Amino acid sequence: MTEQNIVRDDRVRCFGGPDDPLMMRYHDEQWGFPVHDDRQLFESFVLDGFQAGLSWRTILHKRENFRRAFSGFDPEKVSLYGDSEMQRLLADTGIVRNRMKIVATISNAGRFLEVQREFGSFDGYLWRFTGGETLRNTDCVTLRELPASTAESDALSADLKGRGFKFVGTTICYAVMQSVGMVNDHSDECWRTTGG
Repeated sequence: MTEQNIVRDDRVRCFGGPDDPLMMRYHDEQWGFPVHDDRQLFESFVLDGFQAGLSWRTILHKRENFRRAFSGFDPEKVSLYGDSEMQRLLADTGIVRNRMKIVATISNAGRFLEVQREFGSFDGYLWRFTGGETLRNTDCVTLRELPASTAESDALSADLKGRGFKFVGTTICYAVMQSVGMVNDHSDECWRTTGG
């Protein structure tokens, strides 16, 4: 590796850094930024559901494989998956091959479409849980101080479960809320907060 290929970036981050450019880009360009596109929202629920029990780094490094495997996270296509798609996914070494999570994803795609029909968009449904605004945990200085869940993620989880969604516990819902910018949990020292 030549010197000009080495990434030099001394900015303080909540996570990620030059040693993992993919995580660094995710932190700098996606995490905590408001998302209103339904397909991206479906992707966040799928990926955070698969993350349960694993590290986000593992899932992020497999994200492109997940996109390919789950038809670009098109909920209409995923909702129609049958036995052959299930077998294909269980054999796909590029993703996390967890039967329960795969079954939940296919089922959740159908529930996602039901929510879209009821509210006009999943975005319109989802953002009601924060009053349409990005919330900020002002009492938390570092990632370690952040809660694993909040009253808002509790309410979202309960509502989703009531609609038949699976793998949508309050911790998963809070991770989704962070990833799609419903909550801005960048630490006080982070360059995304300080601007430096």
